[in-house]
Amino acid sequence: MTIARRGLCLVIAAPSGAGKSSITRALLAADERLTLSVSVTTRLPRPGEQHGVHYFFHSAAEFDAMVEAGALLEYARVFGRGYGSPRGPVERALAEGRDVVFDIDWQGHRQLRASLPDDVVGLFILPPSLAELEARLRARGSDDPAEIAGRMAAAQDEMSHAGEFDHVLVNRDFDTSVAATRAVLTAARLESHRQIGLPGFLARLRERP
Repeated sequence: MTIARRGLCLVIAAPSGAGKSSITRALLAADERLTLSVSVTTRLPRPGEQHGVHYFFHSAAEFDAMVEAGALLEYARVFGRGYGSPRGPVERALAEGRDVVFDIDWQGHRQLRASLPDDVVGLFILPPSLAELEARLRARGSDDPAEIAGRMAAAQDEMSHAGEFDHVLVNRDFDTSVAATRAVLTAARLESHRQIGLPGFLARLRERP
């Protein structure tokens, strides 16, 4: 017998270059019970992008209407474009016992926790050092001192919010970090308050054969 369980929202946040995207991809590839939250955006689709797969593409007016209706769990406007997490698909997944991973920043994490206070598990990923973080950013192909300085300043701001998350992980080794992230996910799935079928399961255990 299995115990019916409510799904959870796993938020993985990190400064650019800390390894968040690689860890998230590894989790999704290894766990069919985990899905990536598909965001709403007002930007135009890029070649090969599909509505409902990569993003939900909406006009600015439609986005504003979703905000007003409370249809977004969290949202932000970046360089004049709107981005947000749609409420409907996430709440359906949680009710069906499926887990959703979010690739959002600390501000999105804060909003999501306010929207779904009992369903969010936050993990912040840190680089092993600032020197290593800068080396990773340079390895991405940018040697412009001003751009690197800007990215490092943004990283410092991001990292100042690490204490708002339930778990903090220093990404020294990729495989070790993936295993640690999976351990966080497993522990969250086993929390008693999330196992909504526990009372019934215990009642069956007490039944005489």
